[in-house]
Amino acid sequence: MDDLPILDAYTHLMPAAYLEQVARLSTNRDIAKRLGTVPMLYDVPLRIEMMKRFGNYQQVISLSQPSADNVVGPDESPALARLGNDGLAELVDRHPRYFPAFVASLPLNNIEAALEEFDRAVLKLGAAGIQIESNVQGVALDHPRFLPLFERAVFHDVPIWLHPHRGSRFADYPTEDKSRFEIWQVLGWPYETSAAMARLVFSGLLKRLPGLKIITHHLGGMIPYFEGRIGTLWDQIGVRTADEDLGYIKDMLGTRPVDCFRQFYGDTAVGGSASAIRCGLDFFGGDQVLFASDCPFDPEGGPGFIRDTLRAIRSLALPPDIHRKICYDNMAGLIGLAPQPDGERAAASTEEA
Repeated sequence: MDDLPILDAYTHLMPAAYLEQVARLSTNRDIAKRLGTVPMLYDVPLRIEMMKRFGNYQQVISLSQPSADNVVGPDESPALARLGNDGLAELVDRHPRYFPAFVASLPLNNIEAALEEFDRAVLKLGAAGIQIESNVQGVALDHPRFLPLFERAVFHDVPIWLHPHRGSRFADYPTEDKSRFEIWQVLGWPYETSAAMARLVFSGLLKRLPGLKIITHHLGGMIPYFEGRIGTLWDQIGVRTADEDLGYIKDMLGTRPVDCFRQFYGDTAVGGSASAIRCGLDFFGGDQVLFASDCPFDPEGGPGFIRDTLRAIRSLALPPDIHRKICYDNMAGLIGLAPQPDGERAAASTEEA
């Protein structure tokens, strides 16, 4: 399988002009510190040289946090989001051999502008979909203000990349004013993803929009691992709640809640853990798991998660058709890339080798 094409569904890259503005405008010192320590996040030639080590390998690129709406207010965020999306589109145009597609980010503190940018990014720039965070300034994604966003994704027939969002100010305990030891990120992000998925399920959004395709980062967070709890306890939804009647949920969903969670897609960005990938595959199935590395946020600043995730998938000794689906076909199918024979690049390139 050495010539198997690899399409990395979830990687982050910051165009230089966008990164400069984020660094200038952001007040989040934790984020600023992190961005400055990862050269492959913004050094494109360095990034491409690293990617060449992995043979027939390409990346779908998206902006890293912070998103425009977490940097500036609703009047300024549309311009900042446009700057980031224009930068990503330019990189795809210049380097299609390595970056065949990009994911747009939106100014979600200004929904009218976000919908306009959604249309522009998909129809004019060719974005493969959009990236949203698991909450928007603390507002859950099932809030009515975000419904047009999900409807637009179905209209354009593009996926949504769901990225967790939680900072250190989200304390681990109510007696404290911040999260310690980076618990907010290491453990908080999988919870954020899981909570956002649950809100989308129990709001009935997935039933209302059956064509909606959502890619959950880190293989659905906690959901696959807690399949047993999700199944048995949410089969009893309402028995632990006295101040509202949740008895309508099961009738509204029309199926077991746990089965609704299987409608999401999950990526393999789990730090190279073979057991986690096996768990995600058992839950989502081979048609809804996508290879992803979360490049370049590994301890080596680029190649580590790619190498370790490829190694983990190989160690599972999957049937060849499932292996190929995970590594290329599932993602390519979601974003409309042509099938690719083993050992060939998906996109012809006129750039220098």
